[in-house]
Order: sequence, then structure tokens, then C-alpha cells
Amino acid sequence: MAIPQKIGNEKIAYQGKIIEIVEQTMKIWDKEKIFEFARRSPGTRLIIVNDKHEILINKEWRSELNDYDYRLPWGKVFDTLNEYNASLMNNEDIVQQAIRWASKEAQEECWLAISNLELFAISKCGATVVWDLYYFVTKDFIQLENNELEEWEHIISQERMNSDALKKLCVSQYFNEERSALILLRYLEDNK
Repeated sequence: MAIPQKIGNEKIAYQGKIIEIVEQTMKIWDKEKIFEFARRSPGTRLIIVNDKHEILINKEWRSELNDYDYRLPWGKVFDTLNEYNASLMNNEDIVQQAIRWASKEAQEECWLAISNLELFAISKCGATVVWDLYYFVTKDFIQLENNELEEWEHIISQERMNSDALKKLCVSQYFNEERSALILLRYLEDNK
């Protein structure tokens, strides 16, 4: 079986604010072919567990759904695609960057100071779309006084759910980020 090999450097064919289209020449056997894929800077998701084994879930307005949806607290890992691409070129440790941003987002979005983040999973989007999500678990947090919210964060409310309620939510029509639902179900299965 022939394994595709990269030929030369990738070329960014288009770059928007959050998504870019990348072309990469690949060689398979004796043929060269240009592969195209979309790339987005990675994101973080937080599984925040209290001493009652309840998990913090956000209920937030999602414009793409034109409705409210349940989500794990989340954030980005880089402010710009250029920062992300520079990190890739320098072979930097994305996990360490993700930990820094996850901690920042927990403080801004959940009003929590978190520590002892453990990487639980990295979800890969697919072959033609590169958008990794880094899932972290923590049981160590301190509630902070409500900070000022960014203008769009006023549409977020929070709930703590036990494993039974969360399992039902993950398979319902109200939790639409299926990647996160699957990771949550894995986490709950591993921590019965």
C-alpha cells in the first residue's frame, strides 16, 4: 500500500478571518496530486466537574441554529490564523497554548479560576477540514465574582448537570455540537 507523501510546502489559496483554504501537493506512487483542505485555528472545550460529580454546561444563543443550544464552556487557542500558522511552522506545543487559553476562557466565560487541567481528548474534524478541539477536564476551580462580560457573552447561562441528565442531553436535539456530545459520553463512561 502506498502512503501519500507531501511534496514541497503547502500553499494558502484563501485566508479569511477564521478559515483558510490550503493546497498541498502530494505524491502517491508515481503521481502527484494537489489536495485541498480547510483549516481553522483549534479550540478548547472544558469539562468542569464539581464535588457532586456534576458538569458545568452552557446554554447559549447560536446564530447558526437561530436557537439556544447546550455546549461545554469553550474558547479559541489563537486570536488569528496568522498566529496559528506561525505556531505550526515553529512546531510549538499546541497543548500548552490550549491550556493557557482554556484557563483564560474559564475566567471570562464561567467566572472560574481553574487549575490542574488534564487533557482528556483531541477531536479531529476530518480529512478535508482541519479544526482540532482540545478537551480538558478539571475538578479544581474557585468561583470568582462576576466579571464584565464581552458584548456577546450575555446570551450564555450555565447549568450543572449530573451524569444521567447529561447523557440524555447529549443524545437530544438540544446539544448540537456532536463532537462534544461524543467526548462527554466517553468521559461519563470512563468515570462511572
